[in-house]
Amino acid sequence: MKTLISWNVNGIRAAEKKGLFDWMAEKNADFVCLQETKAQIEQLNETFTEPEGYKSYFASAEKKGYSGVVTYAKEEPLSVETLNIEEFDAEGRSIILEYPDYKLINCYFPNSQAEGKRIDYKIRFCEAVMEYCDNTVAEGKNIILCGDYNVAHKPIDLAHPKQNEKNPGYLPEERAWMDKFTDAGYIDTFRKYCQDPDRYSWWSYRIKARDRNVGWRIDYFCVNPGFEDRLENADILDQVMGSDHCPVELVIK
Repeated sequence: MKTLISWNVNGIRAAEKKGLFDWMAEKNADFVCLQETKAQIEQLNETFTEPEGYKSYFASAEKKGYSGVVTYAKEEPLSVETLNIEEFDAEGRSIILEYPDYKLINCYFPNSQAEGKRIDYKIRFCEAVMEYCDNTVAEGKNIILCGDYNVAHKPIDLAHPKQNEKNPGYLPEERAWMDKFTDAGYIDTFRKYCQDPDRYSWWSYRIKARDRNVGWRIDYFCVNPGFEDRLENADILDQVMGSDHCPVELVIK
């Protein structure tokens, strides 16, 4: 079995102060994929770049204190790349690790922002990710796509769907892309195992939403249909604190 974690940490340096690396050592997952690191690698010491037992693979934004992803892996990959599209790489939106039978794609999907100010950029990113996944599968390789997708797909995935239909993360264009992605056969692994409502991965700090579980499920592990028989379990680790998001988990054979 292998355990994979995905977590938007809302600043890796802030998360470290809240015990991120102690938690990682205790959890002992095979992969830990983090989003919104808000750090460039030269700003970080070996606590961040060489946690015990892991190799680290960073993609940082050009702008300091913004966006960024890192994947911590116990097993060295065959190759490491990004989407290799300048407008997304400039914001540190992806890091992709290749292994013999799958590619692990860690993405921080853009926020479409108030009044959909960045919806076009968001959808371009979504389409680029899907094209990468499609091409990888066409080459005979499986994909595991994890990260903060910044989209609640269905009404079950957020506490107040009706009130949020014009809000970023639940805009019609975003949900339509998620429909397109899952209609193409890609599997939302958490929903394969759990159809319960009130299971969320993000809560607003502003209104103490977590205390009342007024949340959104916007963090996912998705895989291609050919990888389904390798799935063992998927979960949301909503008892883990340290960010406005909680980690999500995938276990594979």
